[in-house]
Amino acid sequence: MGLFDRLRGKDHPRVAFIGIDGVPFSLLSDHPEEFPNVAALADEGAAGAIDSIVPPESSACWPALTTGVNPGETGVYGFQDREVRSYDTYVPMGRDVQATRVWDRVTDAGRDATVMNVPVTFPPQRNVQRMVSGFLSPGVDKAAFPDELRDTLQDIGYKIDVNAKLGHKDDKSDFVEDAHKTLDKRYEAFTHYLEKDDWDLFFGVFMTTDRLNHFLFKDYERDGENKDAFMEFYRKVDDYLGKIRDLLPDDVTLVVASDHGFTSLDYEVHCNTWLEENGWLSYEDDDHEALSDIAEESRAYSLIPGRFFINLEDREPRGSVPQDEYEDVRDELKAEIEALEGPDGKKVADRVVVKEEAFRGDHDDIAPDLVVIPNHGFDLKSGFKGHDEVFGIGPRNGMHSFDNATLLIDNPDAEIEDADLYDIAPTILDLMEIDYARTELDGASLVHQ
Repeated sequence: MGLFDRLRGKDHPRVAFIGIDGVPFSLLSDHPEEFPNVAALADEGAAGAIDSIVPPESSACWPALTTGVNPGETGVYGFQDREVRSYDTYVPMGRDVQATRVWDRVTDAGRDATVMNVPVTFPPQRNVQRMVSGFLSPGVDKAAFPDELRDTLQDIGYKIDVNAKLGHKDDKSDFVEDAHKTLDKRYEAFTHYLEKDDWDLFFGVFMTTDRLNHFLFKDYERDGENKDAFMEFYRKVDDYLGKIRDLLPDDVTLVVASDHGFTSLDYEVHCNTWLEENGWLSYEDDDHEALSDIAEESRAYSLIPGRFFINLEDREPRGSVPQDEYEDVRDELKAEIEALEGPDGKKVADRVVVKEEAFRGDHDDIAPDLVVIPNHGFDLKSGFKGHDEVFGIGPRNGMHSFDNATLLIDNPDAEIEDADLYDIAPTILDLMEIDYARTELDGASLVHQ
């Protein structure tokens, strides 16, 4: 029994979803003594590692998780996408997500949804009870709706995101301190509205976990100098999850999930530098800075994370590869990527996925032709300037992984086996007893009732 020993008098169940961006399941499951609240949730409900999506990048993952469909349907493939039939690129925001969000299905069913700090949701929607946008949002004054939410968040000193630049310093203490402050304010805001008990779906995301992992994950995995600080932070995350679970009413099911896993980063791989060195990519002049600067004779280019595009005739403005050569050229590029080895002799690619295997929908016209899922340790970058070497070392020591994302459901009837990110939205809808067409979604419910 939580703090609320009453039900709200409604005849339908509710869900509280708490996102823990980038948290690998093994981190939690390997340390039950350090994270007793997560361990209790796993023991009394269902828990397991799940797969992310292709590509496992937060800007693509959160639209997929919140809609239950692939990037061909959401229209968002990564942090940077390209315009149709253009070399111009843009950073996808909430309005670029073309599929129906799970909270929209909730409001369409006549119920209330509170949505807090979900990446790729700016500007905030006005058809929900309340929303504060997450990652890539400007200040709270523009990211929160309605005014009551904005005023409350400003009063408590809410932070949309951690200052990641602090993580570039050799001394991580300022960064870790800022991460704690961001996490604390997020928890304060979450509990304020959880305790209002006026919602049917609460959907909130702790993103600071991802930020911390980018700069301290190798310290955790390989006993670095910041391992204690890393574990202290996650003990606080576990404590906050336990407190949230305790305060939820009995008619609410808690779901906790991450959008991708995490692993140690050994080498950054500058994909466009590799393409240039191997004769696939060239530029119109030496001052190239963007995709729009590639030369007509280029046969391929890359965007993060690990997305490769054939410079295709009639699709790209200066496409050089004829349509009837597309398959052969793509196969050639795929084989060369598969053969690429790092300085340590390990293969960079775990697998190379062709577009037809990963994407389908009305928005696959901007889909990459190939996506590389790298082996652990290789972080795929795709800048167009500033890198003379293919392999380098940057300020981050942790990177996303396709495998080992987290899913916890406080319901013993759930079964987490061979699951992926697409299964979360239909699971939430089933838990809330909201009807939807199974064929509309790429995932399937994990709750067996």
